[in-house]
Amino acid sequence: MDSSVYVFVEDLRGEGVERVLDRISAYGVSGVTVGAVHHASRDVTPHGLSRLTVRHDGAHFTPPPELFAGLRLSPVPGYPNALDGLREACAKRSMKLHGWTVFLRNATLGTEHPDVTVRDCFGDRGSLTDLCPAHPDVREYAVALARAVARLGVDSVVAESLHFRPLKPQRSFVPLGPMDAYLFGLCFCDYCMRRATDLGVHAEVARDECARIVGGVLDGDPPAQGEVTRAALTAYAGPDVVAYARARSETVTTLVSEVASAVAEEGSKLVFVDSTGAVKGYRDGLPTPGLAAHDAWQLGVDLVALGDLVPAFGVLAYARDAARVADDVGAYLRSVGKDREVRAVLRPGHPDSDSTDRLVAKARGARAAGALAVDFYAYGLAPHPVLERIPAALSS
Repeated sequence: MDSSVYVFVEDLRGEGVERVLDRISAYGVSGVTVGAVHHASRDVTPHGLSRLTVRHDGAHFTPPPELFAGLRLSPVPGYPNALDGLREACAKRSMKLHGWTVFLRNATLGTEHPDVTVRDCFGDRGSLTDLCPAHPDVREYAVALARAVARLGVDSVVAESLHFRPLKPQRSFVPLGPMDAYLFGLCFCDYCMRRATDLGVHAEVARDECARIVGGVLDGDPPAQGEVTRAALTAYAGPDVVAYARARSETVTTLVSEVASAVAEEGSKLVFVDSTGAVKGYRDGLPTPGLAAHDAWQLGVDLVALGDLVPAFGVLAYARDAARVADDVGAYLRSVGKDREVRAVLRPGHPDSDSTDRLVAKARGARAAGALAVDFYAYGLAPHPVLERIPAALSS
């Protein structure tokens, strides 16, 4: 069975390529998924050079300059030599190399070019971290970035954040309900509005209705209760808002199609990862009700449509319960098609897995549900004793 471990470039720089690959190959894993393009973060790193690692937005290789010639957006430079020798070192061990690429989450680019970021129903650029997938400059950048990573000679380009992202305020002392937060997170930039209008949606009506509802809650109205479903959203916000939400799927589907085609032209393949599983269970491994495949529409992800366009999908199975992992994998396969490659991404330790037995049960459940691969997130974030659970998970 195929498998990989997610690895950050800081792991390679800190411990060295040979040492990291020796350890991972000893787990019986068949590949590494390396963060070729990543976003800024601040992470506890138990066996890193420092115990707290500050990561910056960056592409950790030198992109071919011709790919970005004439484009407004270009990759933020990271550690240009971080991947040197990695492909050869993987080949020496008969290991696959996957290029993990964060596409539209980039505060550096958003700060430099605020107009390419999402804009909420009040007209505010609420998150300079989130690049809007409807913006033409962002779309050109994403396609060129995909080509650049594919040209590294990777077996696949693993696409993260190639869709809309939910609202994530650092602080909110207003009790927003799930539907209020969803409406607050919708993008109403000129390009999103234009695309929706072209599809026959009353975009201005949808924007004004979102502003009315969210503004009322911010002013003290009681927040909406219950999970976000299309039926509940129709009753709460009206059909125009639901139609606007549906229109976002066209934006994401066409962008992913362009990226997948570009990657294929460069001799690699796209593994599409939508963040719904992380949105639901990242914090504590106790995902909210509703399977990830069923709620992916909230991020503009139409899995049925993408199943005809993308060869492989990563399921962020961030859950403590093995049955939930199996259910999520099964729902993905029913959505994208049984002939698609589905890779289950598991966290081998806290907060999802408190023992080897629990990780083994989840890996077994993922395989039984139809996953063709099990990947593990992430090398630099887990203590060595936790990583040593991986061989049992692969051999179960």
